[in-house]
Amino acid sequence: MSRFIELFRVSPFEPLREHMAKVMECVDHVQPMFEAVRDGDHDRLESLTKEVFKTEHQADLIKDEIRQTIPKTFFLPVYRGDMLGYLKLQDDMADSVEDVAFLLTIKKLTLPLAIQDDAFVYVAKVLDVCRKAYAVSEYLKTVVESGFAAREVSQACDMVAAVEKGEWKADREQYKLAQALFALDDELKATDILLWFKTFGEMGTLANAAEKTADRIRRMLTSH
Repeated sequence: MSRFIELFRVSPFEPLREHMAKVMECVDHVQPMFEAVRDGDHDRLESLTKEVFKTEHQADLIKDEIRQTIPKTFFLPVYRGDMLGYLKLQDDMADSVEDVAFLLTIKKLTLPLAIQDDAFVYVAKVLDVCRKAYAVSEYLKTVVESGFAAREVSQACDMVAAVEKGEWKADREQYKLAQALFALDDELKATDILLWFKTFGEMGTLANAAEKTADRIRRMLTSH
């Protein structure tokens, strides 16, 4: 019997928590990758990106096994389709981290001093969204153990609202950073501007995926 079937017997969300933990291992590599670019440490960047690709693949394997074994024959407290949708959104987070790693290593990029502070503020905002989404996913265990009590569901919804606010703040930082980046069009190569713009955009996609993950949790809980 699949170990995930056994996890489902413990809690319908336990396998999803395991997947989310692996996704967050990917996310935890984001800031070190940006630091490696800032420091010109291309060997470290290469090592970090290899770890991202490896961890994202591990997340994919967990996702695929959950999809194959998600139970159809015993009661689930939420709609099965919502759980699968939630799993896909979590996986989108790992995919975005992989895309960031890919973009940072297409060529040897330099992070311009003029935008370094703004860039790291933006990275921090995006990672805050991801960590808040992770906190919501962890809180699901409490919600389930409470029998979906109104108080715990309400607390989870408040946590989701905090994710949404964090994503809004990240969007504002992204816009500010894009303006600062394009103000350097006389100093940077067009290819570098394009790569940084796409990289910052993919970070925005990561924040969006985290926000959507949290929103799907709320949908599952409020439709329960």
